[in-house]
Amino acid sequence: MPGKKILIVDDEPEIVELIRLYLVREGYEVISANNGQDVLRIVSEHHPDLIILDILLPGLDGIEVCRQLRKTYTTPIVFLSCKCEDIDIILGLSIGGDDYITKPFSPSQLVARVKAHLRRNTYIDQHRENPQLVRYPGIEIDMASHIVKVNGQPISLSAKEFDLLSLMAKTPNRVYKIEQLFELVWSLESFGDPRTLIVHISNLRKKIEPNPAEPKYIITVRGVGYKFNGSLA
Repeated sequence: MPGKKILIVDDEPEIVELIRLYLVREGYEVISANNGQDVLRIVSEHHPDLIILDILLPGLDGIEVCRQLRKTYTTPIVFLSCKCEDIDIILGLSIGGDDYITKPFSPSQLVARVKAHLRRNTYIDQHRENPQLVRYPGIEIDMASHIVKVNGQPISLSAKEFDLLSLMAKTPNRVYKIEQLFELVWSLESFGDPRTLIVHISNLRKKIEPNPAEPKYIITVRGVGYKFNGSLA
């Protein structure tokens, strides 16, 4: 998606240059930072369309940078890190990351994920002018304003949590396989890590379900995927 601006935040110049070369070749404008302290200022000044964020940064680490960004911005954040344990991935996605790629990585795969996140954001922006309101007992989803209310109270969802909820709520009782959700929400076919989806579903349930351990809205269909419980309508 030429013309989009990407911010790379990494303290390893070789990695920044490698990613920059691949992104520039695809027509993107690239800016960079090598520490966490500069990120908020750069985002405020340059308004990037996507942020590639290392976790192990000098000073302010990537996790704290993401926490601070999410107070104001919904810009897609793709974590890039040598930390590959489940707990690290879960933490990164739980605090607002949209994706998590471990080092060493394939530059072409990273570019594919960047394109996927940008396509998804463009699609959302194009459809915000078509108001839609989806209601079920105890929950209301405004597709236009991206506002979700549970028992009449607005709740805060990340971009991917909202996308997952709105997709399934618009097609109740349809069972989505994991690969289908990656394709439709992340615009990915074969690049998705199942842990990414599991963490987002878990976070979403904590925010909308009366009892996340016994969900009534988002139902797991074992061995297949997930569905929104249409019997509530």
